[in-house]
Parts: sequence; C-alpha cells; structure tokens
Amino acid sequence: MVGHGFSRGASDTGASRLTRVMVMAMNSNHARLCPSPEWAEHIQNEILPEVTHGIDLGQHMLEIGPGPGAATEWLRQRVRDLTVVELDEEAAAKLTERYAGTNVHVAIGSAAELGYPDESFDSVGTFTMLHHIPTLALQNKVLAEAFRVLRPGGVLVGSDSLPSNDLHHFHVDDTYNPLEPAALLTRLQTIGFAKVAITVDWTLKFAATKAAPPGASDGPDRA
Repeated sequence: MVGHGFSRGASDTGASRLTRVMVMAMNSNHARLCPSPEWAEHIQNEILPEVTHGIDLGQHMLEIGPGPGAATEWLRQRVRDLTVVELDEEAAAKLTERYAGTNVHVAIGSAAELGYPDESFDSVGTFTMLHHIPTLALQNKVLAEAFRVLRPGGVLVGSDSLPSNDLHHFHVDDTYNPLEPAALLTRLQTIGFAKVAITVDWTLKFAATKAAPPGASDGPDRA
C-alpha cells in the first residue's frame, strides 16, 4: 500500500493532464541502466556525497522522481523521514514493497502538482530526473513546487546530465530536455531561491536555499 498520500491532491483534471504530458515509457537504454547496481553505485558514490557536502538535510526530506530508487537508500540513511513522489505507478509499487516498514514513505503523483502543505520539508532532492520533463514550463513548475514545500532555510539539492550528442542518442524514443546550467541560476532565483550554488564538471550539480525570515536561525527546523 502506498504511504503518505496527498493531503492537498491535485484536481483530477489537472493531475490527469500533467500525467499525459509527463509520462513516457523509458526506452531500452534507461530500462537497462537505471535499475542496475552500477547506476546506483554511481549516484551514491559520485553524485550524492558531492552535491550534499556541507549541507544539513534536516529531519524530513522529499525526493522527487526517484525512479527505481538509485538515490533513495543513501538518502534515507541521512534523514529521519524520507518521502518520495514518483509518477510511474509500477516504479512506485516496487519502491513501496522494497521500503515497507522503513522510514521511506512512497506517494504516486506528479512533482508539478505536489499534494503537501507549504513548508512541509527541510530538504528536497532530485537526481538525474529533470531532463525527462518535456517542457521548460513544467520544469519550472516542478522547481516552484519544491520551493513551496520547503521550510524557510531549507535546501533543494539536485543533479542532472549535461547536454551532449551521446546523451541525445541515449534518449532515442524518450524525453530529452536537458538543463542549461547558465539559465538554471536565473530560473532558481526567479522562483525565489536566495542562495544558489551550481557546479559544472562532467555533470550538473546544484543546491538552492529558501531564505529564512529576518531574525530566524539558518538551516532547517530540527523539530
């Protein structure tokens, strides 16, 4: 059974429209790579330690678009509660079975229509997922939803692949809408993030903080 269902679910019309736009079956390349131990090892050993270095994830974290869960195991060991929102029902069902009885709560839904109240989480993470969102507007909506559900002082951490011919060919018959690193800074600032750090080497990594009110302590609420 899926845990932690939406407390402010999207309207049926809005949710179904977003699902039609965003859902697309993985191509055979992704079907082989994403569930593999090698991919999980890459995410957990090379991506996550760097993108979270020096960052307090707090107690309550949201992961959006976990897919087969390459990052989920690593993340859940570093927070008290990890909620994951996955659009694909089959992937969500597998995660629900895998993490039954743990601190991971799985919800089926769109990251562009999160069903959680404002300021629900200390941190939000998305890893190698955003380029699968087909339009700039929908990507911005996902980022804006992450901002909305973050508590003041909370942080959005993420990574994604850089545009390349090889990556384009890897996504044949699949969605391919990579982020432009230079534009991402402005996009995050426009949404409202006050402090943004972007690293570009062989991949794109970013961390963006939601400002705390004047006089409030920095960092997520530890309650």
